[in-house]
Amino acid sequence: MSETRRKLTTIFCADVQDYTRLMGADEEGTLAALKRCREAMGRLIESHGGRVINTWGDGLIADFPSVVEAVRAAVDTQNELAGFNARRPQDGRMLFRIGINLGDVIVEGDDIYGDGVNIAARLQTSASAGGIVISSTVYDQVRNKVAVGFEFLGPLMVKNVDEGVPSYAVKIGDEAPPPQRPSPLRPQPTAEIAEARPVPAGRRLFAVLGVIAAVLIGINLLSWQGVFWARFPVLALAVVAAFAWNRSQILFNRKVTSLAIVALGMVGINLFTWTGQFWAVWPILGIAAVMGLRWSMRR
Repeated sequence: MSETRRKLTTIFCADVQDYTRLMGADEEGTLAALKRCREAMGRLIESHGGRVINTWGDGLIADFPSVVEAVRAAVDTQNELAGFNARRPQDGRMLFRIGINLGDVIVEGDDIYGDGVNIAARLQTSASAGGIVISSTVYDQVRNKVAVGFEFLGPLMVKNVDEGVPSYAVKIGDEAPPPQRPSPLRPQPTAEIAEARPVPAGRRLFAVLGVIAAVLIGINLLSWQGVFWARFPVLALAVVAAFAWNRSQILFNRKVTSLAIVALGMVGINLFTWTGQFWAVWPILGIAAVMGLRWSMRR
């Protein structure tokens, strides 16, 4: 019986886009092309220190001790297969999708299992034909070490994983930026990465909410009659801004932070309508109980 253990590794998953259509059009030709592509992929994986774990149908899974070498192997694979496909008709090209994730996995014999593998497979299915998609754990390790560009794709939802997995598309070929030469006064890495970082989607919303809050406060002060009525709409705008931030953030569990925002909103209402009693403590205790129950169930 094989021993079961765990290890941190880089998982490399690949499959063929439209493989069923290719097989339906030409089974023998497609199988021959698949074998040729797999041989090239296996050779490149081994040359970068990786190991092919398993193949099935049009799929392949490998692992690497080095995150950088895994990404380099993926880039070299797509470049070599691009040359192979350039000699084939448009509707007969065999385009692979590759997903790469760094995660803790269960090792049993020669196979690996766990969420780390599932995430790599999900990243692979989100990649474009001939493309590569990596997780944020991979990106953090390779961003300054590989001469390619990256495009942030946002959180990717994965089955049985509560939070979305931040993902990046690797820009290769004509889309990749040229390496920059180091400055004679300040040494730089020989391969710089041009990152395509999107402007946060909520920034404009926050600016609008801030302007509205300032206008309301200004109207209240200019028409002052002894009551600061603007505090309630400003509190509502703050809650809206907090929920908008929560939708885009990836640092904390969104359900827990939503409950925390509701609790803070209740504290604000209690303070703004203070009559000598802190009634907000009871709903806050209820929210804390829900958060504690959720935390204990995830253990």
